[in-house]
Amino acid sequence: MLGEGGTALSKLQAAVREFLACEDRQVDNKELRVVIDALEGAFCKNARSSEQRGQHLVGGNITAASWIARTCAMSVNSAADRLCVGEQLEWLPTVAAALASGEIGYQSVSILCHLREQLGEKRDLFDEDEMLGYAQKYSVFHLRQLCNVARHVADPEGFFDEAEENFTRRRLHISQMPDGMYRVDGVLDPVSGAAFKTAAESLAKRLGPDDERSHKQRMADATGELANHAMDKGALPRRHSVRPHINLTTTLEGLKNELGAPPADLELSLPISTRTLERIACVCTMSRVLLADSMVIDVGRATRTVSAPTLRALRVRDRGCRFPACDRQVDWSNPHHIIHWARGGRGNLPNLVLLCYYHHRLVHEGGWQVIKSGREFRFLPPDRLVVKRARGPGMRWAA
Repeated sequence: MLGEGGTALSKLQAAVREFLACEDRQVDNKELRVVIDALEGAFCKNARSSEQRGQHLVGGNITAASWIARTCAMSVNSAADRLCVGEQLEWLPTVAAALASGEIGYQSVSILCHLREQLGEKRDLFDEDEMLGYAQKYSVFHLRQLCNVARHVADPEGFFDEAEENFTRRRLHISQMPDGMYRVDGVLDPVSGAAFKTAAESLAKRLGPDDERSHKQRMADATGELANHAMDKGALPRRHSVRPHINLTTTLEGLKNELGAPPADLELSLPISTRTLERIACVCTMSRVLLADSMVIDVGRATRTVSAPTLRALRVRDRGCRFPACDRQVDWSNPHHIIHWARGGRGNLPNLVLLCYYHHRLVHEGGWQVIKSGREFRFLPPDRLVVKRARGPGMRWAA
């Protein structure tokens, strides 16, 4: 747009081509950014001028933002941002000069311009020199925080109205992908978002030197741990007079992890492996259903794989996850059968150990082994698995 039919833009384009053609383009990053930001300011002013001339209406575009987005290969939000900056810089000559000279960057200018626009009829309260001083002194992050405070001080009602409008944008969508994994996409309000982030971060730190998960993976595991903990505690509201829970359907062969056994059916999801079934079955309520010719002929009484008295004794003994260097306390740990009960292991105290959500999965699906020797437990990683099934007195091997 700038310099159409003239020489200013042609000279700029030639200079850019010459710069990009250089084999050695090692320049000072700050100076390069100054040039880019100055050009952003020029683009904003030119975009605003095009809007004032109604150039977007010639092509039948309703808004200048949509026209700029289409013609300049930008998002509508980015185009709207440039138009806002272009309009406000008409009233902020000192800020515009600071942008052109490299005293402040484009992002800082954008924050100041949006603040002035948000103030509306109270924009006279915007002190250009004072706000420019803040932009020169503070980082983009802290400048944004400061402008939020200034907005509330100058226009508390407008601040509240905008916050309420933003609140209507909250959403959370959970969808299952073809491979059985779940995709979570959402936008949370500031309070809920801060609460969720705080809770997840508290569970997302590394659990010992053997924890090789990335931070993103630990955050994902923390989300599952929060959900499972809430269901285990029974504090969630009941639905149809039943506490929220997940249902698994399997066969006796699947419980025993026998060769050729089908996977377990997980309600609201795809089938899961028998190893995952074994982990979930460590602490669950189980109902026996007998079938004959696809007809139910008997339904057994629901029983827990670990009785309440045994669970209380286990919690007193272990006081939390027993995996080395793990800090999960007792309320965030669940029983693990050293020898799984479906393979003959008993649901009594000597055959149980408390493990947190992550380390319980590490043992069942991750291939770790648990060895009990007296009152102590040893955990062996997969590359140190002991194939020989012999064991000494007082020692038990994991299932």
